[in-house]
Amino acid sequence: MSRNTPFDRLAAWNLHRTRRHFFRECGVGVGKMALASLLMQQSQGGARASEIAIPGDPMAPRAPHYAPKAKRVIFMFMAGAPSQLDLFDNKLELTRHDGKPIPAEVVKDQRYAFIRPDASLMSSRYKFGRYGESGAELSEMLPNLAKVVDDIALVKSMHTDQFNHAPAQIFMETGSPFPGRPAIGSWAVYGLGSESTDLPGFVVLSSGAGLSGGAALWSSGFLPTSFQGVPFRSKGDPILDVASPSGVDRRFDRDSLDLIRDLNRDHLGAVGDPEIATRVAAYEMAFRMQASAPELMDLSGEDPETLALYGVTPGKPSFAMNCLLARRLVERGVRFINLFHEGWDHHSDVAGGLKGQCGATDRGSAALVMDLKRRGLLEDTLVVWGGEFGRTPMVESNAALGRSMGRDHHPQAFTMWLAGGGIKPGQTIGRTDDLGFHIVEDPIHVHDLQATILHLLGFDHTRLTFRSQGRDFRLTDVHGEVVKKLLA
Repeated sequence: MSRNTPFDRLAAWNLHRTRRHFFRECGVGVGKMALASLLMQQSQGGARASEIAIPGDPMAPRAPHYAPKAKRVIFMFMAGAPSQLDLFDNKLELTRHDGKPIPAEVVKDQRYAFIRPDASLMSSRYKFGRYGESGAELSEMLPNLAKVVDDIALVKSMHTDQFNHAPAQIFMETGSPFPGRPAIGSWAVYGLGSESTDLPGFVVLSSGAGLSGGAALWSSGFLPTSFQGVPFRSKGDPILDVASPSGVDRRFDRDSLDLIRDLNRDHLGAVGDPEIATRVAAYEMAFRMQASAPELMDLSGEDPETLALYGVTPGKPSFAMNCLLARRLVERGVRFINLFHEGWDHHSDVAGGLKGQCGATDRGSAALVMDLKRRGLLEDTLVVWGGEFGRTPMVESNAALGRSMGRDHHPQAFTMWLAGGGIKPGQTIGRTDDLGFHIVEDPIHVHDLQATILHLLGFDHTRLTFRSQGRDFRLTDVHGEVVKKLLA
C-alpha cells in the first residue's frame, strides 16, 4: 500500500531529521510557518486553533496506516496488581485444596519475593456468579461490572516478563521495563495527533496512594516532548502553574507570552532546534487551557442522574470523578487518557483490601462503559482495565512483616478486560490451569496487548517507529502479535 500518508511523511521527517538537514533543506521555514500561525491568534481571546490550519503543528490530526476502529483510548490502570483469583478467575480446586502446600511440580524453579515456593494454597473468600447473556464469571465484589459484562471482553491469560511493581508498570505502559521509553499514550498522539485544540492530546488522572513507576508511566521518552502526558488534578487548579497570578489580567498575560514567543522565534532561527517550536506550542496551549481546563472541571452542566450513575460528589476527588472527567475529555477530542488508581498491592488481607478497592472503582468503571455507550461514544472509544501483573494462588503470611492472608506477585497469569473501539464484546478469552498458576489456553503477552491497541487505532505496530540513538524503536520492541480473537 502507499506510504505517502501524512503520518508516513512525518515519520520520515523525524527519521532523518538532523540539525544540518534542518538548515540545508528547510532553513527556518518550518519554524516561521508554525510561529506565523500562532501570530494569527493574538487578539484578546485569540482565534480558536481549530479554525486555523497550523503548518508543522505536531498535534494536528494525522491519518494512521489504515482505517481505525478506535479514535481514542481510556486506559484504567489498577496499579499494584488486582488479584485475578478473587475477582475474575474462579478456581474450585483452590477451594478443595485450601491450606495445603502447592504441588512441587506446579511451581518447579519459581522464586518469590515474600513467600516460599511451597507455600499453602488459599482459595478466594468471595462468591462467584455468572452474569449476562454471555454467562461470564465474576466475583461478588464487582456487582456493577456485572451489569455491563456483555459489553466487555475478559482476558484471563495475560502474562508479563516483569516481577516487581515499578518495572512491570513501566513495561505495561512503554513496552520496556526501563524508564526513558515513550508511553503508549505518547505513541498514540505521535501517530495520530489530537482532535483537541484547547486541551493536551494525552491526559493523565490519578487517584490512590501513588505510583511505583512514577512519571515514567506517561513520559514521551525520546519522542518530542509535545507528546508527553499531562497530569491533571481532580481538585483545585486542574494543572499547576497554568492560571495567571493574582493581579495579572488576561491581556497582560497575552502580552507576556507574545514577548516570550518572539524571543523563542529568534532562538529557533538561530539554532534550528525543533524543541523550541514545541516550547512555543506549549505556552500557547497553556494560555488556552486557562479557560478550557476550568470548564472541563465544572460539573454544573451534568445532570443529577449522571452524577448518581458514577457516584460522584462534585468537588470531592475520587476514581469515579476521574471516570466522569475521562468521558468529558473524550467529548473534547483528547486522544489518550490514563486513569491510574493505586492501592491493589495486597500482600496482607487480600480479601479486606479488595473490598475497599472494588468499592472505590467498580461503580465508576462500569458507569464509564454505560455512559459512553448511551452517548454513542463507546463504538469508537477503546476502554482498557487492568494492572501490571497478577497474584499468587499461594497465601502470603509473614509474622515478621506483619502480613497474613495476602498474595504475592504473579507475572505468569493475570486478567484484564477491554470494551468498545473494535473489541468483540461478551466473550472470555484464555484459561489458566486448575490452580490458576499457569496459562493453558491463548496466552497473551503485554506486547500482544499493546500491538492490539495500536491495531485498533489504525496502526501496524511494526511500522509505528521512531529513530533514536541510531536505530528504530517501537512500542512493542521486537515482539507482539495482534490478538485477533479480541477483534469484532
